[in-house]
Amino acid sequence: MDMQKRLAAEVFGTFWLVFGGCGAAIFAAGFPDVGIGFLGVALAFGLTVLTMAYAVGHISGGHFNPAVTIGLVVGGRFDKKEAGPYIVAQVAGAVVAAAVLYLIAKGQDGWSIDNSLPGAFAANGYGDLSPGGYSLLACLVAEVVLTGFFLIVILGATAKKAAVGFGGLAIGLALTLIHLISIPITNTSVNPARSTGQALFAGGDYLPQLWLFWVAPIVGAALGAAVWKYLLADAADTEPLAEGVG
Repeated sequence: MDMQKRLAAEVFGTFWLVFGGCGAAIFAAGFPDVGIGFLGVALAFGLTVLTMAYAVGHISGGHFNPAVTIGLVVGGRFDKKEAGPYIVAQVAGAVVAAAVLYLIAKGQDGWSIDNSLPGAFAANGYGDLSPGGYSLLACLVAEVVLTGFFLIVILGATAKKAAVGFGGLAIGLALTLIHLISIPITNTSVNPARSTGQALFAGGDYLPQLWLFWVAPIVGAALGAAVWKYLLADAADTEPLAEGVG
């Protein structure tokens, strides 16, 4: 597949993930007094990945996440020479989505971002910016473990012997579960691109905390992929994917 089309698919897929998931958190989670809550936001994130996995996964592989791209490299399922352009495309899609969300949110009279509050503009944080007040270490461990298992699900659901056509469903449901666990902890990242777009617009202390939401997901993804590759995979599973990870 032409690289330009593949990168465009990653931009659109990551845009949809951030716009749908973070948009649900910003606009619908508590609206006006009773909204969709954590469960609805978790489902929204899962649905974004599920829908885009089937819509454009066959074009780009459906990564939509720098940690997933790096994990697939470690797992022997993606060419490391193509990782850089993929990550740039993913971050671009996330930042554009955050900008569109900001533009829409500004349309409400009196709306502003209070970046002293946890979860401001659906951003990720630890310590005082953790929704549940969790420490840096607790947030680091949660993001590493959850991203690691996310990669195990991705690699397992798209393995040669896996049920054909169901990868996107398993991956979307895994992301939903991850959010159900960790929204109170970090507001759920497991995706450095998603964290970057929201932090840029939330500002304040969210920006100096952004490092954790690059380091932890990438470390977790690499560990999860290594566990899959060396403990669980057949030899054929390290062959590059012919179709999307979804």
